[in-house]
Amino acid sequence: MRSRVCWLLVFLLATTVAASQETAFARSPRLRRGVNLAGWFAQSPDGYSSFHTDTYVDDADIALIARLGFDNVRLSVDPALLDESARNEEGLSGDFTQRLDRAVNMILAHGLAVQIDFHAADDFKYPLRDNDAAVDHLVELWRRVAGHYAARDPERIFFEILNEPGGIDPRRWAGIQLRVATAIREAAPKNTIIATGNGSGIANLLTQGPLKDGNVIYNFHFYEPHEFTHQGASWGVPWWRYTHGIPYPPTFASMAESLREVPDAAGRYALEEYWLDGWNAHRVQMLIDEAADWGRTNRVPLICNEFGAFANHMDAVSRDAWLQDVRVALERDGIGWTVWCYLGGFGIATKEPGHPSKPQPATMEALGMRN
Repeated sequence: MRSRVCWLLVFLLATTVAASQETAFARSPRLRRGVNLAGWFAQSPDGYSSFHTDTYVDDADIALIARLGFDNVRLSVDPALLDESARNEEGLSGDFTQRLDRAVNMILAHGLAVQIDFHAADDFKYPLRDNDAAVDHLVELWRRVAGHYAARDPERIFFEILNEPGGIDPRRWAGIQLRVATAIREAAPKNTIIATGNGSGIANLLTQGPLKDGNVIYNFHFYEPHEFTHQGASWGVPWWRYTHGIPYPPTFASMAESLREVPDAAGRYALEEYWLDGWNAHRVQMLIDEAADWGRTNRVPLICNEFGAFANHMDAVSRDAWLQDVRVALERDGIGWTVWCYLGGFGIATKEPGHPSKPQPATMEALGMRN
């Protein structure tokens, strides 16, 4: 009798997971082609005043995104801002949450889906590596946020557990992600969750197994090769800041001049590998195929919700060629994407104060979007 009960429970669990997997697969086309809205509710160097959140991205921007043919946006939210004083009855920052609600409502009103992404700063993420109280805090904060949005449209509101949780042991991250997903599911039974590896790269994804919850889409980021996509960047590897004009695909004729830009021998050695590694559309496709294979093996849907290139010190033609190669590779594997990002150094559009945003026509073409 006991064994029959156990088998029945196993059967019911498998049936429930299979049904929720169908939901995740059915909703994944809503995240086919999207754009990140960084700098609005997270990563703003100018703070988060009402003026900033009312003007950095506005209704005209969301209307433009929809008109260009995007079907979703990834709305990055700094979770620390949800913890500010003057909290509402749910224990969330009353003022900040109201402004976030207006943004979500505006996005939905234009027919777009929205990925609500906990895009935390390092001082929020790093304690998760070894501080169980920090994990408890993340779990409870997500429980409140998921409950807050559970009554909205579950077909178009997706919950992303944490952006790039780097530096956490893969096994520890698997346990953290399971706890957070469980809390979200308890508070929001119908919404689809977006999960990731411990660093959000493809290699990190491959360290993880799927959650028991079937209503999950799995995410990775793609910025390979960083020597190209992050040239001129003042963060990350120190020698990146010295480089500019590195072409894609690389040509050996350009190698010597680019290597002279880097003052230290170790940096030049690392940069030289960019030319020697033969980066092109075929190599990009092979790497993304690895993620697709993981998705097929585990029977789960995938999204690449960050890929982009820092434009400030980069040849525009090379940038658009790389964006097109990545976009085409993802679409060949049936993987939805969300480009990084709408405005800023990685932006696909420009915006001057008091003027409407202007998309970059060649970049729109590279992304397969309308102009």
